[in-house]
Amino acid sequence: MKYLWLDEYLLSMKGALKDFKAEWGWTRYLIGNKMFAAVCKDAAGERDIITIKLNPLEGDFLRGQHKDIIPGHYMNKEHWSSIYLDGAIDDEMMKELTKKSYRLVLGGLSKKLQKEISEEG
Repeated sequence: MKYLWLDEYLLSMKGALKDFKAEWGWTRYLIGNKMFAAVCKDAAGERDIITIKLNPLEGDFLRGQHKDIIPGHYMNKEHWSSIYLDGAIDDEMMKELTKKSYRLVLGGLSKKLQKEISEEG
């Protein structure tokens, strides 16, 4: 994995937690008990990927532009995309996309929970 900063970056997002789902082999990053990112192996079990939630139109566009962005592994292919962690996506784009996933999932939480997270400190 070339993004050695990724774990620290994901956990730096307000209210973010991580766990490991042993039965899936996934390291999940959660906000308000909802997953916004997961690091695991691809379907062949060979390459590391991160799966993130994106706006469906943006995800579809990005998959058409970048060979290292594919439909979400074991997730709804419309809303989730996976990115190869040994691929050609630059650090800034990876940060931007993971932040978008975080914001999208955060925005889907109740207003009360969003307020609690924003007041954490």
